[in-house]
Amino acid sequence: MSRLHAASRRLAACAAAVLTMAFIGGAPARAEGTYPDRPIRMIVPFSAGGSTDQVARTLAEGLGRLWKQPVIVENRDGASGIIGSRIVAESKPDGYTLLFGTQTTQAVVPHLFARLPYDAQRDFVPVTELVAIAQLLSVPASSPFQSLGELVAYAKSHPGALTFGGGVGATPHMTMELLMSHAGIKMLGVPYKGSALAMNDLLAGRLDSMFDVIMTTLPHTRAGKLRTLAVTSYHRHPLLPAVPTVAESGYPGFETDVWFGLFAVKGTSPEIVRKIAADSKTVLADPQRRKTLTDVGFEIITSSPEDFARYTLAESEKWEKVIKSANIKME
Repeated sequence: MSRLHAASRRLAACAAAVLTMAFIGGAPARAEGTYPDRPIRMIVPFSAGGSTDQVARTLAEGLGRLWKQPVIVENRDGASGIIGSRIVAESKPDGYTLLFGTQTTQAVVPHLFARLPYDAQRDFVPVTELVAIAQLLSVPASSPFQSLGELVAYAKSHPGALTFGGGVGATPHMTMELLMSHAGIKMLGVPYKGSALAMNDLLAGRLDSMFDVIMTTLPHTRAGKLRTLAVTSYHRHPLLPAVPTVAESGYPGFETDVWFGLFAVKGTSPEIVRKIAADSKTVLADPQRRKTLTDVGFEIITSSPEDFARYTLAESEKWEKVIKSANIKME
């Protein structure tokens, strides 16, 4: 699959020194009895009803059936995911409190804030990646731009004239920063408290462009309210096969997805970590669950703890460079 192919290229580029990083730092807690033998908390550091919540509850339902123990999803949103992440970081390393982490919580936020109450790399054990979802670069239907090349050409000749939407440090913002660094352009970011507000202004023609996940953007594209210029994934998306990737639009090497995965607390038994990873793969292999997620644009990607550790490290390094280059800071 395309995402797996891209991931293998990234993994090959990572240093061998991180092969065991998933289990470094502190003696692992011993697994007592048969795990799990009581309810598990899955902390989602974002509000209920969003894409993270949808995937987390799909996974929790399946794991609960498999384990015959309740897997309770708790939405602890706030502070760009910091509040929920801290709860997990301060929990016992016994596998009974898990973080439903994302690209934002593990690879972006640690470089946006000068201080965090935890270390995103050292205080969590990557368990498994779960899903990824591509983003679409879209413009209003009334826009004169018919391709990414046309938008970039205009931006180069009119620095700062074109606008894009997204909250500071949020995925739409970070993805546009990545594109600007690849294309050598400067556009004006308009901050919003949420992607929904930015999308409303894009639809109304008050914004020139915006990146957002396919599940949010696709209905507007199909309705003719937006024109989608490019997709951020390594290969074209099966739900929009006519839309080129950013890479094939003239920027080789550009690829980014929004990804979700499970993390345990540092010191959790490697046996428990591997069991959670293997059982998550089993749950997401169920045809009905796969269909529920792929129908709205998700790609199922389950990985070993070691592979996920390599990938999260590579992602953290990638976004650190983008954030430093753009001099983005949050208090």
